[in-house]
Amino acid sequence: MADLKSLLRSLELEPTGDAGSYRAPNAQGPGGVVFGGQLLAQSIVAALRDHPDKSVKTIHTIFARGGAPETDVDIDVDVMHTGRAFGSSTVTIRQGDRLCTRSLVLVTADEDDLMRHADDMPAVGPPEEAPATGGMGEWEVRVVDGIDITDPDAVGPPELDVWTRFAGAPDDAGVAQALVAYTTDPFLIGTAMRPHAGIGQAQAHVTLSTGVVSHTLTFHEPVDAGEWLLLSHHSPYAGRGRSYGRANIFQRGALVASFVQDNMIRRIPEGRTSSSL
Repeated sequence: MADLKSLLRSLELEPTGDAGSYRAPNAQGPGGVVFGGQLLAQSIVAALRDHPDKSVKTIHTIFARGGAPETDVDIDVDVMHTGRAFGSSTVTIRQGDRLCTRSLVLVTADEDDLMRHADDMPAVGPPEEAPATGGMGEWEVRVVDGIDITDPDAVGPPELDVWTRFAGAPDDAGVAQALVAYTTDPFLIGTAMRPHAGIGQAQAHVTLSTGVVSHTLTFHEPVDAGEWLLLSHHSPYAGRGRSYGRANIFQRGALVASFVQDNMIRRIPEGRTSSSL
C-alpha cells in the first residue's frame, strides 16, 4: 500500500491543456496493478476541481480494467450539472487507450437538518488495543481482535472491523475525502472469504483471481483522515464467482460515511497466471 507522501503526490493532478483533462502519477501500491483506492481518491479530487464550494456526497465507480503502475494515468472530467445545492460530474481514468475506471460523482452543499438519525457505532475496543497490521508509514491500519484475513485457515463470520488513519494528513476537506476513499477499497473481499475454510487473501492473484468490480461510497458528515476511523465491514452474500459487501465508517462515535462493493472472486484456471475481469 502507499505511504502518505506517495499517495498525496498521486493527487497532484497536472492539467494537460484540454479543459477538464489531467495527468497524474501512481502511488506505490500492492502487486503489479494500480490500487483501486488510488483511482477512487483521484476521481474525487478531479471532480471537486469544478465544484470548489461543495463536497462529495456519493461516488459510484466501475472498475473496467486494471492499470499498470509504471504508467501515469490520464483523467478526464465531464461536468454534468452545477447548481446551488447539488452538482455532478463523470470522471474517466485511462492509460492510453485502456479505460480503467469511470465514476459518477455527486457533490453537495451543506444544508440544515430537517430530521436526523444514524446507526450506532459497534461496541469494539479502541485502536490502541488492536494490533497494527498492514498500512505503510503514516497510514496506520489496526484490525480489531487481530483477525488475519490473509490466512486461509482462519475461519469466522463475514464481518471485519478495522481502525485506520493517516497520521499527519493535510487539513483539506477534499483531500480528506480522497484519503478516506483510499482506505475503503481493500477489506471487503477478505471479509467475504472469512467463513470459507481454505480460502484467504493470501491466495489472491496466486490461485484466485480477485478484484473490485464496482464501488459506491457515500459521505454523510465531514471526515478527518488524520484521526482514527472505524470501518465496520459485512458481506451478506458470496456466490457465482462474486461477492457483495457493505460497510459503515465511524469517527468519534458518529457515522460519517458508508460504502458498498461488488467483487469478483474465482479460481484462476489451471495453466494461467491471471484472469481478467
